[in-house]
Amino acid sequence: MTGPGGLLVVGDVVTDVIARHHKPLAAATDTPARIRTLPGGAGANVACWAARSGRADVRLLGRVGADSASWHERELRRAGVRPLLALDPDAPTAAVIALVGPDAERTFLTDSGASLRLAPEDWSPALLDGIARVHLSGYLFFAGPSRETAGRVLRDARAAGVPVSVDPASAGFLTELGTERFLGAVEGAECLLPNLDEARLLTGRTNPDEAAEALGRRFPLVAVTLGGAGAVLAEEGRVTARVTAPPVRAVDSTGAGDAFTGAFLAALLTGATPVAAAGAGCRAGAEAVTRVGGRP
Repeated sequence: MTGPGGLLVVGDVVTDVIARHHKPLAAATDTPARIRTLPGGAGANVACWAARSGRADVRLLGRVGADSASWHERELRRAGVRPLLALDPDAPTAAVIALVGPDAERTFLTDSGASLRLAPEDWSPALLDGIARVHLSGYLFFAGPSRETAGRVLRDARAAGVPVSVDPASAGFLTELGTERFLGAVEGAECLLPNLDEARLLTGRTNPDEAAEALGRRFPLVAVTLGGAGAVLAEEGRVTARVTAPPVRAVDSTGAGDAFTGAFLAALLTGATPVAAAGAGCRAGAEAVTRVGGRP
């Protein structure tokens, strides 16, 4: 794919420990599982899927610990992403234990480590040079230092005329932070990319179309992902499309939303319409659930 300008993702880099168990968890004893350690993180996954979708210039700004910085940098470069990693001298790289059940749904145990320590001094407006879109991982808004940094990125990008997208990242963390506080922090973003649980939480609406429309009154472009049912697209407060996802046999749903976001943004950068971009996102999400882990 070709098109002017690159994509800058600002977000989390995580070491994922994925445990797939085919029986219900047995309390206080052993449950057989297949366990793998893989590179992950919502921000890093989005960047890798955007590169997988054909973007030649994808950059990732994140903060990692010295414990695994070289491994993460190597894996990002291998995926076609230019890493801009700040090294934290005091905290380890973020880690997530993902418990994936027989239905391919996942439950996360999260140690945010260095990722939410992304500091204002890690950011410079010069990082916008050559960038046509910025994407912020919602995880950044759930801690003070990274929330301040994300706010600066959002303000500087808007001042430079660069559109910004945000994914809310976690219904659990959204509840802790408060939905109005989150919405206030991301005000000015051009595009919001929640999943259905996050959209319902942010709006109080259970119907996907109504939730998308409500969010569309605050953000010019909204794509609410619906898992295997595809996505709902709203533009300027009005639902403009329901996009279906290809039927697949799901193995692991980790990173499916990140795959949608990466492919969606990559398509927008080529000049695709939002509907066409949502179709690309749904195809990437469907591909993501057929493999273990959150990356291509």
